[in-house]
Amino acid sequence: MKIEFVSSASAAEVLAVLVHEGRVLSGTGPQLDTATSGALTKAMAAGRFTGGSNSTLTIVAPAGVDAGTILLSGAGESGKFDDLALETAAGAAYHAVKLSGAKALTIDASHLSADQAARAAFAARLASYRFLKYRTTLKPEKTPSIETIQIVTGDLKAAEAAWADHAAVATAVEFARDLVAEPANVLYPEEYAKRVKALEKLGLEVEVLGEKELEKLGFRTLLAVGQGSVRDSQVVILKWNGGTKGDQPIAFVGKGVTFDTGGISIKPADGMEEMKWDMGGSAAVVGLMHALAGRKARVNAVGVIGLVENMPDGNAQRPGDVVMSLSGQSVEILNTDAEGRLVLADCLWYTQDRFKPKFMLDLATLTGAMIVALGFEYAGVFSNSDELADNFLAAGPKVGENAWRMPIPAFYERHIDTPIADVKNTGNGRAGGSITAALFLQRFTNGTPWAHIDIAPTAWVKDSRSPTVPDGAVGWGVRTLDRMVADNYES
Repeated sequence: MKIEFVSSASAAEVLAVLVHEGRVLSGTGPQLDTATSGALTKAMAAGRFTGGSNSTLTIVAPAGVDAGTILLSGAGESGKFDDLALETAAGAAYHAVKLSGAKALTIDASHLSADQAARAAFAARLASYRFLKYRTTLKPEKTPSIETIQIVTGDLKAAEAAWADHAAVATAVEFARDLVAEPANVLYPEEYAKRVKALEKLGLEVEVLGEKELEKLGFRTLLAVGQGSVRDSQVVILKWNGGTKGDQPIAFVGKGVTFDTGGISIKPADGMEEMKWDMGGSAAVVGLMHALAGRKARVNAVGVIGLVENMPDGNAQRPGDVVMSLSGQSVEILNTDAEGRLVLADCLWYTQDRFKPKFMLDLATLTGAMIVALGFEYAGVFSNSDELADNFLAAGPKVGENAWRMPIPAFYERHIDTPIADVKNTGNGRAGGSITAALFLQRFTNGTPWAHIDIAPTAWVKDSRSPTVPDGAVGWGVRTLDRMVADNYES
């Protein structure tokens, strides 16, 4: 999608104007209404469009103006108009005309700040995302026609400067969405590592550890998950050194199970095809590191992702096996479908031991129990640090990503105790499954400030309510993490 900032909307093919609740035209809307002899007001009065959020009204070929089409896009109540309301309006405008045959959409942001103008472009670009890589017979009328988004602004230089950071984040979100959307026969651990390695062109340092290195280092719980697959497991370390030399980094760890059959504890066939997105946590970490490098963030950050495929062959781990973790703790495997925590256990220990970070934050599509607890609109947050949890929870609402803090009571520890090993990989039955998973992870943090984000509810959407979020791969977490870093950790 091509983004342009322009000083006027002369001869716009489609001109989008924001309208607040109560049919209040904003920006150049009143002048356009006058120039069209009240056509905008008449069109609104003739129907149900009132300027409500995520609603639009199209006025074709209005007399008196150069624009071929005027699109009214609802911006909600004027007193509640914020960044997210603007993003919704800009995203809705794109969706209203994406299949119209028009090549360009011009959004009137002349009355808004330069950053808001850039944010409108950001929203339209996210709204335009589609994963069409494997579609070969898509009919032209089903293919979006909009190729250019123009944003009208009163300060071209400032808007373009603001756009640089927004563009970096948009590219990172799109990269994360692509990773999550890819089928598992294409994106397996080695291919995933190869794609991440290519991000060195952004200035990231990328290190890839293969199975021989991982065995030598002692990543045995991670390797145990992947031992039933013909695909080699990988761990990828990404480093961004944008802060003061010698400063402690902040660290992010992601679960990257590129396909999860459940292993010997095999999942039901119904819905198993969705398990290609069981690497959504790792995609969020990669997306964050992509964003930090893209906008040259003033922070030292480390991302660690564990990439495995969980398959049930004759070499797969069994329920009842005992595996020694990198930390030296022994783990009894009761359920091979509780594999993500085994991947993260070694990655968390490695991260705190090698990098001595200020904090560690992990993301994982970890438990179906999280969906039972919170539905599909919220991720769960577990943490041993109020400060870290609060910083994450404060960032989410600013970018439209919801999360809810969950308890990790010490007296639930007994549910993952076992007489045969130091810890077992599942609790006692279904009750509190997300909590016992988080408590398992906590045993591998070595007291480092840590937060665990269970994104099982939010990594993949089937019926999106947001115009900037597609059905399918969301790239959830990239924006929240980037905002958290910008608000709290950059020098």
